[in-house]
Amino acid sequence: MLTKINRRTLQKLQQLLIIVISWMVVGVIIAVFEDLVLHTRKSLGPAPDYSLLASVILNASIGFAAALIGGSLLVFYVNEKYNDKPYGYTLLIVAGCFICIILLVNEVLSLLSFGDPHRFLKNGLAWAIVVSITQLMLQINSKFGQGIFWDIIRGKYNTPREESRIFMFLDLNSSTTIAESLGDKKYHELLKDIFIDITNPILENRGEIYQYVGDEVVIAWRYEDGLSNNKCINCFFDIKAQLLRLKTKYIEKYGLLPSFKAGIHCGRVIAGEVGIIKRDITYSGDVLNTTSRIQNMCKEFNQEMLVSTELLKELHLTGDYIAKIFGAIKLRGKEKEMELVALTPV
Repeated sequence: MLTKINRRTLQKLQQLLIIVISWMVVGVIIAVFEDLVLHTRKSLGPAPDYSLLASVILNASIGFAAALIGGSLLVFYVNEKYNDKPYGYTLLIVAGCFICIILLVNEVLSLLSFGDPHRFLKNGLAWAIVVSITQLMLQINSKFGQGIFWDIIRGKYNTPREESRIFMFLDLNSSTTIAESLGDKKYHELLKDIFIDITNPILENRGEIYQYVGDEVVIAWRYEDGLSNNKCINCFFDIKAQLLRLKTKYIEKYGLLPSFKAGIHCGRVIAGEVGIIKRDITYSGDVLNTTSRIQNMCKEFNQEMLVSTELLKELHLTGDYIAKIFGAIKLRGKEKEMELVALTPV
């Protein structure tokens, strides 16, 4: 069954699991806090039938139920339907919806005689804040990229470290002509649609969107992910197939079918955090410059994708692709010559 779940859905399920666990923990914290308040000097004390254990179970159950209902709504609906809206807009929408959800859950539990409804109403504000923070964290995670925000939080790249990575520089064909034809605003809409539509093929092939640079997308893979079943190569052709499936949409809206050229290379890079005001994780090293130069050679050789022989040696193509090897080529700005390979599906 898991093999039928695409990677993006799996990531959303992982997000939902984190929300469920986090909100249950919040429920427990609320129960403990209430217990401490009840046992202060100024309090009249707990009711005769009060039990800390029962309160913990009740509040954890509220967190569990709210997370299943609200978390699913947030992850699978709100952040899909309103992914092009400002953060503040989604926070207001989410906070309003979740206040209603929390109140509904509380009322249901109170009708089932699981506790005092007035106490649940009092906790509604706390849960609204929890929900808003959850949505903000999801938006920030989306802004940085899947998993990158948490790497920053735990300081994984606070000290620069060397890693083996595979990079693809994906560039929109005839971008200047298209931009002149469509105009700036329409061209921006085109790029926005393209970047949304190619996200799934990238995630399905375990790629990470490293950067958007104008009309170019830089995709990175950890070695084991990119080499597994030739995912770094399959990614390009899956993107091509995805855009072909959406041909009618692009023809009707923009009068064209977008296509890309790509250069792919691998090697060692230095990964680390940079910046103070706008902190980010960046990769540096000759690999990126070389990959960019390889991508630039696509036009000269009239190829949609070129791969370095260094990467080709690491792949196991097993007859799925036809390789056309070009002789020793001196890339612009490089002293050392290298061989490039054009791959096309069988």
